[in-house]
Amino acid sequence: MRIIQGGRMLAAVVGGNLQGIEAAYLAHKAGWEIILVDRRPNAPASQLCDQFVHREITAEDDLKNLFRGVDLVIPALENKVALECLDNWSRTTEIPLAFDFEAFAVSSSKLKSDRLFHRLGVPAPLPWPDCDFPLIIKPSVGSGSRGVKIINDSGSLNQYLDDPPDSWVLQEYVEGPSYSIEVLGLPGQYSPLQVTDLQMDAGHDCKRVLAPTDLSEALISNFEQISLSLAEALKLRGLMDVEVILHQNVLRVLEIDARLPSQTPTAVFWSSGLNMIEMLGELFLNGAVSAAAPIIYPKGVVYEHIKVSPDLIEVGGEHIISGADGMHLHNDFFGADEAITNYKPGRDEWVATLIICEQTRETAWEKRKAVISGIQKKFKPAIYRDSFPLGLNF
Repeated sequence: MRIIQGGRMLAAVVGGNLQGIEAAYLAHKAGWEIILVDRRPNAPASQLCDQFVHREITAEDDLKNLFRGVDLVIPALENKVALECLDNWSRTTEIPLAFDFEAFAVSSSKLKSDRLFHRLGVPAPLPWPDCDFPLIIKPSVGSGSRGVKIINDSGSLNQYLDDPPDSWVLQEYVEGPSYSIEVLGLPGQYSPLQVTDLQMDAGHDCKRVLAPTDLSEALISNFEQISLSLAEALKLRGLMDVEVILHQNVLRVLEIDARLPSQTPTAVFWSSGLNMIEMLGELFLNGAVSAAAPIIYPKGVVYEHIKVSPDLIEVGGEHIISGADGMHLHNDFFGADEAITNYKPGRDEWVATLIICEQTRETAWEKRKAVISGIQKKFKPAIYRDSFPLGLNF
């Protein structure tokens, strides 16, 4: 692996929002130095790096000086213009770019992804009109829960059918617990990583990641095989996240993302010790990833987002973090092992991502309850809210 003076690797992370937080956090855990670039002057990850550059990526000509001396560039954003610039720049440099643009072009479109699932025979929610109500409608492009709506009857559906946008996906709404897995590698050399459990808020935005998973060994094996078949079909070069829902004891694929995900890599790191950023760097710098030792007894982890105001403590999805100002790392945060937060003494409104680890998932949850209780005692809000999608309470 290429290293800089002083024995540390220098990586550039482009994008300072949710994926940028993940990249900067795990890169520091790997002992790397980080330059982070974002168009916002106070992006959430702007205080989690060694050097922050306030810049919008609009032309590849600007990148030669920006990335001078860098060993690896990690895109941590989904902005089309910026990604096109990085793609064009990567063709003229020897600095590795840890991204698979061809796989991302498929995974970033739910319409293209759904066609891939159908071609491979991968279980997935049925499309309209081959299903009954309730339905879910979501943008074809974009991640997270933005624009997602539940449709319960034909009257609500008509407003979309009268003028249906080509960029929407309309399919059956299936209930059940959600799970995620990452797969890393090159064609013929893929490794499925640790399965994690996802919990959503009322808006179907992921608010909490739990590890180790509660899936049976048979379903874990099934999930791994699904992820490997998708990676091979995409000829993936890098890292991909696969999200499923367990409905009537069948894992149905909701979406894939051929990019660095947010939330789950940190939960996996604390549970298993696997650092996906370090593994991604090794893959793009050396062309392969060293075999990891088997993980026999993963630790229990609770990873969740909270928003605190004078009247309310709310556990919420990623949206409460994405709009925050600069975050910093805080150890032993009200009893949590670590927190990524913009909290400062005297601040009335703040957000935090809590990272809680114990020997088992059950003891981690008990510790998490004590953390929330400590925050409640300190700030004395009138309301505590931890919502789930309607009808779900896992």
